[in-house]
Amino acid sequence: MAKVNHRTCSLLDLPWEDVLFPRILDYLPIDQLVRLQRVSKSFQSLVQLYLRNCHCFDSTQIGSHLPKAAFCTMLKENEVLHRLNLQSCSEWLTDRELLPVVGQNHHLLSINLNNCLLLSRQSLVAICLSCPHLQNISMAHCEWVDGLSLRSLADHCKDLESIDVTACRQLKDEVVCYLAQNSCKLKSLSLAVNANITDVAVHEVAKCCRDLEHLDLTGCLRVKNESIRSLAEYCPKLQSLKVKHCHNVTESSLDILRKRHVEIDVEPPLQRALILLQDIVGFAPFINLQI
Repeated sequence: MAKVNHRTCSLLDLPWEDVLFPRILDYLPIDQLVRLQRVSKSFQSLVQLYLRNCHCFDSTQIGSHLPKAAFCTMLKENEVLHRLNLQSCSEWLTDRELLPVVGQNHHLLSINLNNCLLLSRQSLVAICLSCPHLQNISMAHCEWVDGLSLRSLADHCKDLESIDVTACRQLKDEVVCYLAQNSCKLKSLSLAVNANITDVAVHEVAKCCRDLEHLDLTGCLRVKNESIRSLAEYCPKLQSLKVKHCHNVTESSLDILRKRHVEIDVEPPLQRALILLQDIVGFAPFINLQI
């Protein structure tokens, strides 16, 4: 009787691009992929090929421990990225590391650079020129974002739907108005923590961005009721508005939006009074709010 050859089947025998990539590696966070490539040279080749063809890179999956050299190696050959989150690389990320990645990935749709303080306006200009299809960009607390680079973003990226420039304190009304006039597809915008922003900018955003759904004005101390009324008039799709610490915004303008069921991050005056009373006496007295 002939002997049957029982060959041991290995995971790596499965088709890489048709099975392993979409069925297994797509579900592994980056930190596990990094560990996997240490198993053997074959697994290293598998992971490197996967990283070369992956559409999403999220540094937050690794935490704050991704070495600079590892980042550069992992994305060195990738030219098909759609989503790039570098928030966890903020301690060391500079133009030198970012520019090559942006320069070879022209199909990027989403970029998160929150807290990446070591970059410069050169990175934003490079993004504008290399990523014409960009839809979402977050640059919270990046004070290197200036009016000229944001104008360039508005000029070159016409599909923008979400922009976060929280605490980008170089920005003033003029450039926000320009952004609004050239980014009519905007659905989400954060101008929070910027004392330079006034009713002029918010009114222009309301008038030009009719599809706006989410607006964050937290800490914009110079915003007043007039521009909130403009939002109520021009933005029928508005779903949420943040105006905490906007001391010149009162219930007279917010009530219009509340009646449209817009989610607002400050309670109505009576509700705030009840919460305060509860904190003081330990319970809230029954009050008929329908009166």
